[in-house]
Amino acid sequence: MKRFTIKRLAAAATLGLALLGAPAAYADTYAQTQYPIVLVHGALGFDTIGPVNYWFGIASALRSGGATVYQPQLSALNGNEVRGEQLLAQLRQLKATYGHTRFNLVGHSQGGIAVRYVEAMAPELVASITTVDTPHLGTPVADGVNRDTAQFGVSGPAFAILSALGSVISFLSGAPTLPQDAATTFNDSSTAVAATFNAQYPVGMPTTPCGQGPATANGARLYSAGGTAVLTNFADPTDSLLVLTSSYFQGAANDGLVGRCSSHFGQVLRDDYPWNHLDEVNMAFGLRGLFTPDPVAFYRGHANRLKLAGL
Repeated sequence: MKRFTIKRLAAAATLGLALLGAPAAYADTYAQTQYPIVLVHGALGFDTIGPVNYWFGIASALRSGGATVYQPQLSALNGNEVRGEQLLAQLRQLKATYGHTRFNLVGHSQGGIAVRYVEAMAPELVASITTVDTPHLGTPVADGVNRDTAQFGVSGPAFAILSALGSVISFLSGAPTLPQDAATTFNDSSTAVAATFNAQYPVGMPTTPCGQGPATANGARLYSAGGTAVLTNFADPTDSLLVLTSSYFQGAANDGLVGRCSSHFGQVLRDDYPWNHLDEVNMAFGLRGLFTPDPVAFYRGHANRLKLAGL
């Protein structure tokens, strides 16, 4: 009788962990890729601040599925090439320290631009690139903010405040010396500068409007995904900000910060997930629309795709 009760309690505990999404529920080799997975954050991003992880629940689920996962820390706010150089330096350090030869790079938002820069500078380090709602064509939000702040003569103070916020984020996440430059972030995210960047670093970009790019380049697999929802959960305070920024799109499909077609790069896995820009990395604390796909499951499934491709 005692043994039966203990077994029942153990089974209940296991079920409870699974329902809570605990890492124990993912103790397998489903996500065990050959090369490490590198999760690259976007603007105003970080690796971890206290208990908060930018890739909330994603990094831990991938590790519990057998993957080796790294989360580099880039400037919260800075230009594309500055952040790309920061990422490249950290990948070279990981190679020197652990002997990794190649990496599966996953970039969210501006993180996807940093990943593309690394591919251009050191393609030998790249096994695959996956961008998630990266503004490859720029974003009307940057265009609008640049225009509006200039029109009202507040560009200097506005970008100074944002740069200070970036400094606070980097300080709290343990990287206080990273340089911050909000003005360059918004400039590099504009549609005009994005076109210049794409002309200089064209690998993976579609050649037709809203089309797909090549599935491979320089021996690396290329993928992208994106969402087209904005207000997804009334309990999520960040949704209200995304509702405001989505007004710059004038009705075109977007996730609050990036347009549907702008997210296209390489093989488009899907460009209309019912997620907004923060749902795509499972923020805030996993809040998203009811009955919508689980972002954690998306990254787990993609890691398995990479594994089956020998990556």
